Amino acid sequence: MDDDEWTVERHLKGKPAEIVALYNRFIELAEACGPFTYAVAKTAITLKGSRRGFTGASPGTRWLDGYIDLQRQVQDPRIRRSTPYTKRLFVNRFRVVSLDELDDEFGGWLAESYKVGQGEHITSPGTP
Repeated sequence: MDDDEWTVERHLKGKPAEIVALYNRFIELAEACGPFTYAVAKTAITLKGSRRGFTGASPGTRWLDGYIDLQRQVQDPRIRRSTPYTKRLFVNRFRVVSLDELDDEFGGWLAESYKVGQGEHITSPGTP
């Protein structure tokens, strides 16, 4: 592997089993929303819909950080920061440390975000 090339495997290499399990559960929840592609960079693993990226993850050594693009701000302990990205979108930055945090509610946020990745935020007037 080229030292400049970033892959999912490179992000997960040497990470504790608990972090790999968190990442795998995150991907499971995203896969339940529909097909997507990966854009892997040094800072994050981004999941892309047909129009744009909609969520991403950065596996650490003690937690899984990431973001979820939504048409609204989420108020939840898992969301560390929520900031406007465009007139219609907010970047909701999350941190999870246990599998139970990747629950149905989190999956619902990913389903909303998946619609953003398909471009539905362009035609829909507001929040779901």
